[in-house]
Parts: sequence; structure tokens; C-alpha cells
Amino acid sequence: MTRIPRVMSTQHPDNIRLPFFAESSDMSGEDEIKEAYYAFSHLGCDEQMWDCEGKEVDAFVVRKLLTKYEHFFREKRLGQDVFITLRVPNPTVEKAEAKVLIETLEEIPRSFDVAKLFYKEDILPIFEVILPMTTTSNCLNRIYYYYKDFIAGKQNLPFYPGDITIAEWIGEFRPESIQVIPLFEDREHLLECHQILREYLKNKEVPYQRVFLARSDPAMNYGLVSAVLCNKIALQRLRRLSRELGVQIYPILGVGSAPFRGNLKPGNEDRVLFEYPDVQTYTVQSAFKYDYPVDMTIKAVERLKTSPRRRGWEVNEEWCLKVIDKVSAEYRKQVEPLAPLINQVARYIPKRRMRKLHIGLFGYSRSVGEVSLPRAIGFCAACYSIGLPPEILGLNALDRNDLDYLKEAYIHFVEDISDGLSYFNEEVLAILPDMVKNSIRPDVFDFKVNHEHKKITSRVIKALKNDDPNLQSMIEEAAYLRRFLG
Repeated sequence: MTRIPRVMSTQHPDNIRLPFFAESSDMSGEDEIKEAYYAFSHLGCDEQMWDCEGKEVDAFVVRKLLTKYEHFFREKRLGQDVFITLRVPNPTVEKAEAKVLIETLEEIPRSFDVAKLFYKEDILPIFEVILPMTTTSNCLNRIYYYYKDFIAGKQNLPFYPGDITIAEWIGEFRPESIQVIPLFEDREHLLECHQILREYLKNKEVPYQRVFLARSDPAMNYGLVSAVLCNKIALQRLRRLSRELGVQIYPILGVGSAPFRGNLKPGNEDRVLFEYPDVQTYTVQSAFKYDYPVDMTIKAVERLKTSPRRRGWEVNEEWCLKVIDKVSAEYRKQVEPLAPLINQVARYIPKRRMRKLHIGLFGYSRSVGEVSLPRAIGFCAACYSIGLPPEILGLNALDRNDLDYLKEAYIHFVEDISDGLSYFNEEVLAILPDMVKNSIRPDVFDFKVNHEHKKITSRVIKALKNDDPNLQSMIEEAAYLRRFLG
């Protein structure tokens, strides 16, 4: 890779508006081929994450892009100017999808063959994969060595003693190895990402290493403040590891448009750049791409691309960990009794992508029971739709001293909370469990209520009580005002 991308377009279904090229309300297949081209050619993104996890995937993405949009890719070379990065299933935790990983890795050399025919030279269109739910260096090494030894490596084997090699028969396999990008999604492994990476990089000569830090799932699992502080500690520990090993480490941050999921939206990019200055690659998800005027989106992408990466902020890890513990414990106490209500609302949330939805990382320790919840986007959409912005959950655990220091560690804490609480509707208190109703404290913070949104969420609350068949249309109406689904 001659340069590391700054803006990664993703397929997260957090948008309420549909792109003009979508053939149905639930995008899939050819829509996502068009989306990749649109992200590159019109919005200016320099990377597209191609999600092979949890949904039907088009394995011929490189072939289709090069043949359908030949003129563009003659000028912007795939693998040099713009990049496709595969997000693959993790067989350690996704047994039902395990063999999809093998099929996906086998497609990488085939994509090279297509690109070589197209460009008439050796260009690697795909050479990196993202491994979700990374928990150990073994998870990474299995991907790395399986590809190196059993996919690319088999080219040197003869069919039987004395016969030609596989490469002589069907051609060379390129690349000979791939870069594996760990995606850390839970608190334990976000905080241990530097140790896992140190172990993985042993005995490997790599020109650089990318690391993906989740922002949505940690917020859903532990609360807004905990997620941000986990990210800040992880970034700080990765900086130290980079200096220790002498290897450039380039973090990717998985931010969405909802304040709870990162607050990266057109017009707010400077805040996010300032909050996480040492992040190399920022994700722009579907709401960012489709729920704002296109000229505003293009300007925001350009701002992200042209802003230089800067030195990250130092945080007091001991203090941060204490706050994470306090907020996480209170957040879980509140979310567990909320689960039935959230699941009731989530049934009416539009999907937007043809995904095989599965339960995310959210789970409680056995000491407080276990609940099932939707993935982060559905969770957020359900909360905002009833006037209960999830940003407020868990914050009552913090005292005045905590809040004072928090504003130093989490620089735009006040702004993010204000953005989220603008969707608060006090009428929701009537349908909340007593424990939650009596513990949340929105009055502690200054915020300006979005009255148009409040009117709609009042109708949603009433509709929930009466089992109104128009509930989904009301939820969509509120999402149009917010400019994100969840």
C-alpha cells in the first residue's frame, strides 16, 4: 500500500433515506456494487469495506467494478488509489459462517488475476482483511497463515511426485500473504489490543499494521462514556506499542452518525478529528453518505481526507478505568430492565440491508442475568424513537468531580451529550421501568429540545400503548428529522 486511506465507506445500515441507485429498501447485491463505485467516484472516499460477515455477499466485487466502471478505474487504480478491504467472518465465534471465510480468502488471488488482465501489470486489488471480534493473536495468525500456507502456498506443490506444480497449471497466486486487521469490539480486548498485537507481530516483517477499534458496540455494551474512554486508552497504548516496536500502527475508528455511536456526520467532522487526532482512518457509514445533501457530504469527506493525522491526547488511564467501571455497572443496571421495551420497538425498525442479523456482543454477567438485544443500530433507533436517547444511560453514576475531569479526557463530551439529549422526551418516563425512570437525570445537563422530534416521539409512545399499525411510519418520520436511523 503506497498510502493508508483516511475515509472508509462502510455498509452499516444506519441510514433512513435510500440512495438514488437503490433498487429496493433493503440494499444488497448489485446495489452494493453501485454503492462502492459511488463512494469512490462521487463522494471521494478512498476505501470501501466489503462486508462478508452476516449477509449474502457478492464475491465478484473486483470483476464487477472493473468491468462496469472501466473509465473510472483506469484513472483511479484499485489497490493503489482506492481500496477494497474485506471484512471476513471470525470462525472462532461465528461457526455457522466459518466456511464463508475460506471462500472469501480464495477470492483474493482470483481478484488479482482480474486486475492483472485489466491493468496489464501486477496490481493487488485486495490485500487486507478485517477480522471482527478479535480476542487473541491466534485468531489473527490463523487467518494470516491459512492464506499464506494453504491458499497462496499451495501453488508450489506438485499434483503428485514428478508432476508440474499447481502454479504451472493454473497460474501464480498473488498476493503471497495478506495483512490481517484486528477489529476489537469489547472492553477487555480494546484494553488489551496492544498486547494481542505485540504477540501477533512477533517474527513478522510488516511495513505497517492497521488496527480497527469499534465505537458502536462498546457504547451499546458499556455506555457512551465508557466507549469513548476505552477508545482513548486503546489509542494511547497503541501509540506506545508503535514506538516500542518501531512499526507504524494506523488505527481505524468505527464511528457512526448518531451521537451515541460516534457523532461523525457532515458538518461535525472537525469535532471528531479533534477528539481522535491520531486516528488514521474514519468510517463513514450509510447515514453519513445518504441522509445529508450530497455537496455537504462531499465537503465533509474531503475535510477528513485532507486533514493531517496528529499526535493523540494523553489520558490518565487509572482514572479512566475507574469511570468506565462506574458507568458500565450503572448502564447495565438500567439497560437490563429496558430490554423488553427496546425489543418491542426494534421490531418496527426498517432493515435497510439484506443482513442475517445476529445478536451482538451485548451480554450480562451471570450474576445479573442475561438479555438479548438488537445490534447497535437497531438498539439506538429504538431508544431515540421513544425519546430516550441512550447517551443518558449510566451517566447518573458520575459525581461532579468525575464530570469535571471527564471534560478534559472526553473533549467534546458536553457537545455530544447535548446533541443526544436534544431528542429527549419526558413523556417516555411513563413507559419506563421504575428503576430506570428514577435513576436517569437529564436535568443535570444543558440541552435544547428538538420540538419537532418530540412531537413525533410522543405519537410513538402513544402508539406503543395502543399497538398502532402506523408505528413504523412514525419511527421513520422521526429518523428523517434526526438524519440517521440509529
